[in-house]
Amino acid sequence: MSLNPYTFLQTLESRSGFTTEDKQLLKSYAEWGKTIAPEMADHFYAYLNRDEEMHTILNATEGRIHRLRDTFIQWFYEMFTGMDDWGQDYADRRWRIGLVHVQIGIGPQHVVPAMATVVQEVGNRLRADGKDQRLQDALGRICMIDLAFIEQAYVEVSSAAVLRETGWTEKLFRRLIATGAGKMS
Repeated sequence: MSLNPYTFLQTLESRSGFTTEDKQLLKSYAEWGKTIAPEMADHFYAYLNRDEEMHTILNATEGRIHRLRDTFIQWFYEMFTGMDDWGQDYADRRWRIGLVHVQIGIGPQHVVPAMATVVQEVGNRLRADGKDQRLQDALGRICMIDLAFIEQAYVEVSSAAVLRETGWTEKLFRRLIATGAGKMS
């Protein structure tokens, strides 16, 4: 269950319809994205800090919230630039971000609604600034791609841990999960 970040990115681009035109549009608005990134970070962390569990995680060590905020700002801007035209470096960075979420305990149940808040606030800002609806669509697609990296990090880390601890094969593990899911419905 070893993920190749670039292959995963390509799969997600195809599935979400993230196009060359989306990339060009995002790049053309990169400076605008850089300008609004701190505001979007404020919305993201204001949302997360309202939750007691997340507040504890975000403030567990001195300066963590400030480092995470700085990382968010950079991440947000990189969605517009693609770093290396949404290539290997972009994919590797998104994968590392996902792994950091796993390491510090920021789960999908927290990130998904926080990301929805950011998408909503970006939409509000786009309308206020009179930006093209196509930009919101492109941002929505790349945002969901990035979110999928975080969710997949949880799957990969959890699966690898179970396989390592039990000695099971991947095929057995997948069968047990499918069977277990069937019994939960």
